[in-house]
Amino acid sequence: MLSFQEASKIYHDNYMRNSRAIGVLWAIFTICLAIINVVVFIQPYWIGDSVNTPQAGYFGLFHYCVGNGNSDRELLCQGTFSDFSSIPSGAFKAASFFVLMSMVLIISCIACFALFFFCNTATVYKTCAWMQLLCAVCLVLGCIIFPNGWDSEVIRDMCGEDTGKYTLGNCSVRWAYILAIIGILDALILSFLAFVLGNRQSDFLQEELKAENKDFAVSRIEIRDSKDPRFAVQRFH
Repeated sequence: MLSFQEASKIYHDNYMRNSRAIGVLWAIFTICLAIINVVVFIQPYWIGDSVNTPQAGYFGLFHYCVGNGNSDRELLCQGTFSDFSSIPSGAFKAASFFVLMSMVLIISCIACFALFFFCNTATVYKTCAWMQLLCAVCLVLGCIIFPNGWDSEVIRDMCGEDTGKYTLGNCSVRWAYILAIIGILDALILSFLAFVLGNRQSDFLQEELKAENKDFAVSRIEIRDSKDPRFAVQRFH
């Protein structure tokens, strides 16, 4: 039968192996989330034209391209994040800001990976978990606020007169918007996993401390008994 110390060592080795593997997967998917976030912020394919739209074009958070009226094949592109006045809607400006904040948060989370070499592992996991949760919140706000700007004139010209707030008319949702929603789910799952890993690390550290204190107490009793035979005699009476 295994002693307490041997069983504790086997449990420790298995736990560290499994925890390390899950942590590596968590880090890889966090990097994937950062890539998704950057793509969603930069690419102007949140909404776009369809076969029934009066004009060709597509819109992102701050950059958009629409037909110039003479030819649907020639698109006039405008809008930059550095020039807020070029963004056609206040809702688009707010959505751009929140998606930018989510991108900054997830990149900061990746930068925190370096803290694993210097700080308590549980603390780093929990810090990253809060960052990922805030990243998800910012993405949710961006996705909710963005359709509020669909009533702007330039979008109505492209999507038709039926277009309004949260009503896209003849246009359609493009892949960048869908990718942003996937990013929300990814961030929430990663945040939950980071909280679980952080709490398990804290619990395991507490168990290790209890085991060390128990071993220390047992060793003190053994040393005392070896030095003073009276205690050993008393234990058998």
